[in-house]
Amino acid sequence: MDNRSKVLNCAVTLFAQKGFDAVGVQELVDCAAITKPTLYHYFGNKRGVLDTIFVERFQPYLNLLAQAADYQHDLPLCLQNVLRVSFDFAQRNHTLFQLFLSITNAPDKSESFAATQPYTERQFQIIQELFFKAAQDHGNMKGRHNAYALTFIGMINTYIFFSFHNQIELNEDLIARSIQQFQYGIYS
Repeated sequence: MDNRSKVLNCAVTLFAQKGFDAVGVQELVDCAAITKPTLYHYFGNKRGVLDTIFVERFQPYLNLLAQAADYQHDLPLCLQNVLRVSFDFAQRNHTLFQLFLSITNAPDKSESFAATQPYTERQFQIIQELFFKAAQDHGNMKGRHNAYALTFIGMINTYIFFSFHNQIELNEDLIARSIQQFQYGIYS
């Protein structure tokens, strides 16, 4: 593994475990067994490491999410695909997704929150567009696409969070129950 990859791997782990602000450059370079000049050469600074993590390792999730959310006039199937992609990516990239979830709850003015904001906004835009298009087929949804997008993303991220703490299992049964609950409400 090259030095650049070592830094990224260490950073994902350390940032997820301790938080971006709690990890210093020295701890990063010690973990990767490199020197500070090597880190600065590849990333410029600690924020550059975080930016690179999201560009190279989290952006692929958003690309998959956009494909899954491509509305083809079958909303339940599309929502299932979105859940499946999200759950699969989170399971295969546990520490990375844990990092993403933790930073999305960082203080608004923090450097780490600023680094993830484009990715949380893109996640929202993808799901919002899905519900906007679905509203063209389902008149009772018109004007509610923002609320549906926020609720659905909240559901996805909450399920993933609780799966990381071994409180639920991300599986096909959960996907089916989630879609039913989301579509028909809790009294169906």
